[in-house]
Amino acid sequence: MAGGAARRLLLAALLGALPAAAERELRFRPPAEAPVRLFTEPELARYDGQQEGQPIYLAVKGVVFDVTSGKEFYGKGAPYNALVGKDSTRGVAKMSLDPADLTHDTTGLTDEELKSLDDIFNNVYKAKYPIVGYTSRRILNEDGSPNLDFKPEDQPHFNIKDEF
Repeated sequence: MAGGAARRLLLAALLGALPAAAERELRFRPPAEAPVRLFTEPELARYDGQQEGQPIYLAVKGVVFDVTSGKEFYGKGAPYNALVGKDSTRGVAKMSLDPADLTHDTTGLTDEELKSLDDIFNNVYKAKYPIVGYTSRRILNEDGSPNLDFKPEDQPHFNIKDEF
């Protein structure tokens, strides 16, 4: 809404002359930022590109991306379909579709593979696909307590302490 129009609506509201539709728009405006969505492994697995009309999700570094717009790459029978429906961080780092590499675990990756992971994460996934949530492993510690160091990639002002 333009600044002048907003001022007129505010003035009208203060004077009691706000049209009903404009009043509803001001009163029921959705939050500026979407809540952070947490995905468990079984929930993420439902978005594996096998069902027509269902979104296709891929997690890298615990960040869940909606890669549906890249259906020709990630959809059923597509070349990178093995990466979707899970956190495939290791596979992305190694540029591998080996089932053993389709995991969140980065243990033992070389410096070159870690650099490749960061480059692909930032210049492909974050640049091209919307973030729809985070894996539980990224938000929670092993014991289920909140990871106080968690910061969403797309919401820099988010504070996990506000969620609990």
